[in-house]
Amino acid sequence: MAEYKDILVCGELADGKLAPITAELLGCGRKLADDLKEGLFCLLASDAVGAASKEAIAFGADKVYVVEHAALKEYQADCYIQVAESLVKELSPRVVLMGQTSMGRDLAPRLAFRLGTSLTTDCLDLSIDTETKLLTQTRPVYGGNAQAIFVSELMPLMVTVRSKAMSPLERDDSRKGEVIPTKVDIDTSKVRTKILETVKEEAVGIKLEDAPVIVCGGRGLGGPEPFQTTLKELADLLHGAVGASRPPADNGWVSEALHIGLTGKIVAPDIYIAIALSGASQHTAGCTGSKHIIAINKDPEANIFREAEFGVVGKYEEVVPALTGKLKELLAG
Repeated sequence: MAEYKDILVCGELADGKLAPITAELLGCGRKLADDLKEGLFCLLASDAVGAASKEAIAFGADKVYVVEHAALKEYQADCYIQVAESLVKELSPRVVLMGQTSMGRDLAPRLAFRLGTSLTTDCLDLSIDTETKLLTQTRPVYGGNAQAIFVSELMPLMVTVRSKAMSPLERDDSRKGEVIPTKVDIDTSKVRTKILETVKEEAVGIKLEDAPVIVCGGRGLGGPEPFQTTLKELADLLHGAVGASRPPADNGWVSEALHIGLTGKIVAPDIYIAIALSGASQHTAGCTGSKHIIAINKDPEANIFREAEFGVVGKYEEVVPALTGKLKELLAG
């Protein structure tokens, strides 16, 4: 029977660099590994990993396993699963961490099934029980209206972590670690899909995921115009970004790239201003990581007020321009 120890992060790359979610996972994994007095390893797979392996060490990894293959240029589940399964079976890690990203949501359940183990998705917090050495996992349930704690004795334990739920360590380029080139024989005949085209999201201004302030509008705005004027003016003033709940995106008022929610972007800004949106659980699941939520809605019974730290009951047409005007005065003074 294998002895399970150490933490393994299945990392992701973005434009040839370590993806932010991977730095967050390494920060979380470093704490877990230190509590267990074990190692933190990172898997990076691509056609060319390059300097990202050193980045992973700078963000906390003890060892980085680098798998390079032409078939790994873009994420394909049938290729990546072969790499991940091979390394997990070789290392027998106690815990395998992935991001709750499009890749993680696809790869983690496949890998858990192949390994015959459990998977906890969309975790907001992870900690080690020092007595049992088991991982305690906290994740949202009931559409984000509550949180549940899970513990499993199955190993290796598979976990996906929500973006922005964990904080990366401060980058330390002087940190020592080991980069291990790893060969995996990938059977490309098992690839059942073909990528025909990759369409990159056109970023205009600050990306939602990086914005310190988000001004988010809902169905109550009535159309596209307020997003382009009223909300944009406030967002620009606060050096933030404009977002939307699902109905405006579905109605074509805004780009799908601005959709925040369970099936859209997951964000965690310092300030989240929710305007004319009801606060359905599918939406609030995408912004519960915000440090401060401010709600503006004419309906005093709107669910969003339950999530908000501050709330204003009133028509957005009156409240938002008044707020913007006052902020301009304060900033000018």
